[in-house]
Amino acid sequence: MSSERSVELCLKTPDETAQAAGLLAPLLRAGDCVLLDGNLGTGKTHFARALIQKRLEDAGLWEEVPSPTYTLVQIYNDGLTEIWHSDLYRLHSTEELVELGLDVALDTAITLIEWPDRLGELTPKNALQLKFQMNGQGRSLHATWSDTRLNVLMGVNA
Repeated sequence: MSSERSVELCLKTPDETAQAAGLLAPLLRAGDCVLLDGNLGTGKTHFARALIQKRLEDAGLWEEVPSPTYTLVQIYNDGLTEIWHSDLYRLHSTEELVELGLDVALDTAITLIEWPDRLGELTPKNALQLKFQMNGQGRSLHATWSDTRLNVLMGVNA
């Protein structure tokens, strides 16, 4: 059993947020879940968009990456796996998540989930948790994980 690790990053600009997402993108694989938590306007969608665009770019693909605010889920394929970007803000029950197929996607796709508190009992125990907050210098990102693959990215020794 691996222990949980955490780190706090200061992201002063939207470009720094995109760079952080770009570093994480190639490490993810099917079954990985990234929980994007934070108030409105803190950078969750920007981070997810940059991560998805990096995965697609690395596969030689390009696709518009809109916010899933109104569609609830946007699904992409980078040639290796599906990537599900979900905004659960308007959902109220785990039954709605099952109707969307998110319960299956958590096991078979890379999932990026905004408003992860709506997942309830479906929250994966091994998810990478990213908490975005505004601060005087831009945004802070508090990352918590247990998967040792992320230690190098986060600058933590195994």
